[in-house]
Amino acid sequence: SPRWLVFISVHLSFETSSSNTMEMFILDIIKEANKDRWITLLCFSFFQDPCDNFRCKRGKTCKLDEDNKPGCVCQQPSECPPSVNEFDHVCGTDNKTYDTSCELFATKCNLEGTKKGHRLHLDYTGSCKVIPSCEDSELVQFPLRMRDWLKNVLLQLYEHDVVTPGFLTPKQHFRVRSKIFESERRLHAGDHSVELLAQDFEKNYNMYIYPVHWQFAQLDQHPSDRFLSHSELAPLRVPLVPMEHCTSRFFQECDADKDKQVSFKEWTSCFGIKNGEKDVYKSLVEIKGIIQ
Repeated sequence: SPRWLVFISVHLSFETSSSNTMEMFILDIIKEANKDRWITLLCFSFFQDPCDNFRCKRGKTCKLDEDNKPGCVCQQPSECPPSVNEFDHVCGTDNKTYDTSCELFATKCNLEGTKKGHRLHLDYTGSCKVIPSCEDSELVQFPLRMRDWLKNVLLQLYEHDVVTPGFLTPKQHFRVRSKIFESERRLHAGDHSVELLAQDFEKNYNMYIYPVHWQFAQLDQHPSDRFLSHSELAPLRVPLVPMEHCTSRFFQECDADKDKQVSFKEWTSCFGIKNGEKDVYKSLVEIKGIIQ
């Protein structure tokens, strides 16, 4: 809330205000305006809403208690801003289309403590659609095609960044150029067989490490804790991702300890990246350095 200057001329008695705060004191003055005497008050108030810098997780909003202290309470879905267009729609794991992600997380918050609330997550962006089941043979192909896709996404960003800087950070630009783009051995984008993708991964293993690490860091944002929640994985459930219909099942398989999160170690293991000192960044600082 902005700082403000108040000039109040009221009719009030000299009874002591029961409030200890300046805000309530002024309200008391107004309420007492029908009393015996008139006084003029010049009030300089530099109020700041305690909720201004108080952060709540998605689905909750800040609210002041009786002592004017901020706290987080579940937001009502009806209080969420309406969607601007269809791209704001999201699909929940209950196969229901929500107007916005705000509406979904507010709904989940209000269902806390129930099985329905525990199971509700953001499945993917966009309205719900019919997604075919993922066959076992397709599941085997998924990491091969996903690795190749991640490599090509980075190459496309690099090529755009050469013409119009800003698609990658300087550090990303250098890594993609030195590790992938300048390599004469790299497999160019195309509809390749599973056998060729497997051979290329074995031959150019080091070329695939960075894309796998980079994608994890891109997704690990809310919060940045080296674990990917169901909601953080949602951006990968879009038509542009190869074999989109296998995404959910693949990451369920990746969650080895079944804690409903995919850790960095689980992520790299699923994509065939060795968990050795040479291949896996050991600290969050190193991981987050990927996206700087």
